[in-house]
Amino acid sequence: MTGSRPLSIGELEAGFSAYCQALRRLVAEGRSLERIERTLCWHHLSALHSSLPQRYRSPQDLYARYLRALKAEQPAD
Repeated sequence: MTGSRPLSIGELEAGFSAYCQALRRLVAEGRSLERIERTLCWHHLSALHSSLPQRYRSPQDLYARYLRALKAEQPAD
């Protein structure tokens, strides 16, 4: 990504659902939060939240929601 221009807000907004899907997949794979925080989808979600906090949730909030949803889907032993 070195040397490339940063994405505009419009470009980030266009990719929002893809970033959420990638984050959801990383959570489902059991990746640690520390590893997820180094991903491009996390970076893009952070940029959206920083620019438009009323419209986009923080990636930390999305992570917690996806983790809760994943745990709720798993059958209780």
